[in-house]
Amino acid sequence: MSDCIISVEHVFKSVTDSTGTLDILRDIDFSLAPRETVAIVGASGSGKSTLLSIIAGLDTPSSGTVRLAGHDIFAVSEDERAALRAEKVGFVFQSFQLLGNLTALENVMLPLELASRRDARQAATEMLARVGLSQRLGHYPKVLSGGEQQRVALARAFVVHPALLLADEPTGSLDFATGESVMELMFDLNRELGTTLALVTHDRAIAARCQRVITIEAGRVV
Repeated sequence: MSDCIISVEHVFKSVTDSTGTLDILRDIDFSLAPRETVAIVGASGSGKSTLLSIIAGLDTPSSGTVRLAGHDIFAVSEDERAALRAEKVGFVFQSFQLLGNLTALENVMLPLELASRRDARQAATEMLARVGLSQRLGHYPKVLSGGEQQRVALARAFVVHPALLLADEPTGSLDFATGESVMELMFDLNRELGTTLALVTHDRAIAARCQRVITIEAGRVV
C-alpha cells in the first residue's frame, strides 16, 4: 500500500446530539494511486463532503485511519498534520474561498509564501498565465467573474504541485459553459502535474471523465 497517495482504512464518523447519534460514514475503505482521478458521488447528505474533509485532515473520524503518502495523519499533532497538508494537498471549493483583500496574484502567492518559497511571485504569475488570467493579476476577487475566481482557485491549488487535489463541487456555483471550461482546465493541469484528483460532484458527466467513481449511499460505499 506504500505506493498509494491516500489510503482510507475502515473510517467511521458519527455525531451525537440531544436527539441521539447520527452515523455519517460507515466503514469507508479505499485507496488512491498516484495520478489517479476519482469522483465521489452520492445524494446530498450521503457523507461525501465529510469524507473529503476527513481525507484532508480537516475533520477527524470517530474511528479508522487515513494515510497520506504513507503518513497516518491522525497519529500526528495538529501542527504536523497542517504541515503535511500544506506540502501535499491542494483544495478547490464550490465557493472559491479566495481572500477578498488580496489580489489574484497575492491569493496564488499565499501558499508559496507560507512554504517560504523565494520564487513565489514568479511561480504564481506563471500559474495564473497557465489558467488564462495574465491580464487579471492585480484584480481583487470582487471584480472577477465566477469562472475567473474559480480559475484563480485552481491556480492557487496547483501552484504548489500537490500530490493530491481535493475538489468539492468545483462547478457548483458556475453556469454550464463556464463549468465545462473550468473542468477542462482542472483535468489538463492534473495530467500535466501528475496529481491525484479526488472530486466530489453531483454531475454525472464530470464523474464519467474520472478513471473511477466511488458512490456513497447513507454513509457507505456501494
